[in-house]
Amino acid sequence: MIRRILLVSAPALLLAGCAVPAGRPSAPSAEQPAEMHEAGLERVMGKTARELANLFGAADLDTREGRAERLQFVGPACVLDAYLYPRHGSGEPVVTYIDARLPNGEDMDRASCVAALSRRAAAP
Repeated sequence: MIRRILLVSAPALLLAGCAVPAGRPSAPSAEQPAEMHEAGLERVMGKTARELANLFGAADLDTREGRAERLQFVGPACVLDAYLYPRHGSGEPVVTYIDARLPNGEDMDRASCVAALSRRAAAP
């Protein structure tokens, strides 16, 4: 019985070692397009700062480090951080990664946060 449990759980344990550590996202690479396949994120992934402002309104925080930019949008339901990098090292920065959290700091589904912030911007 124990041997069977180990055989079933071994692949999951091996894959867990492949997880990307938390922290500041790195510059985009050609291997990162999988993020765009999450439903609801296509509204922000690959967008410019101007396009995000059209969607959410003005950013509550805009920080830059080198050619990278982080825009933060704060709403009553969540906080969204969008990380923008130039495509292929040049050109206008676009969103390559987003992170979402509840106002208390707990993780939140990113697509739900995008939807909540979009409704905030659309309200009169």
